[in-house]
Amino acid sequence: QALGYDRFVAMCHPGQYLVIMSPRHGGFLTLVSFLLSLLDSQLHSFMTLNITSFKDVEISNFFCDPSQLLNLSCSNTFSDNIVKYFLGAFYGLFPISGILFSYYKIISSILRIPSLGGKYKAFSTCGSHLAVVCLFLVTASTVYLGSVASHSPRNDVVASLMYTVVTPMLNPFICS
Repeated sequence: QALGYDRFVAMCHPGQYLVIMSPRHGGFLTLVSFLLSLLDSQLHSFMTLNITSFKDVEISNFFCDPSQLLNLSCSNTFSDNIVKYFLGAFYGLFPISGILFSYYKIISSILRIPSLGGKYKAFSTCGSHLAVVCLFLVTASTVYLGSVASHSPRNDVVASLMYTVVTPMLNPFICS
């Protein structure tokens, strides 16, 4: 989200970039991101610690995602699923709405660039960033919010591999 905001400021307010993206503001964005991540991890830990028993099933994933553990639980996980879907909606819809708004503003700024070469360079930079963000959000949402009815261990492994390994590997290429 912070990288998207950084691009938004750089494209829509280039003359005020240094004022808007001051070290103090960057520190504030980092602190908010850290606190929201800490809250999310603590809620996940609380949900998984309340699970009392598991089915006799092997977890076919390379890490124990809380949503995977809730799917394997024998106890009633209705309230945990409500919390999981609420957190998924909050941590999914809030960033997506911010990204869509910022890219709406970015695209409208790009369309005002008079040179075709400048438009191409700006679109190529923003397009690759948006593609990776969409890849991350779609695959993470698939694993995190996937229902028990359509549970496919192989698809979960592929999707979780995409959002935990592939998208972080693509970040250096996008930023360069």
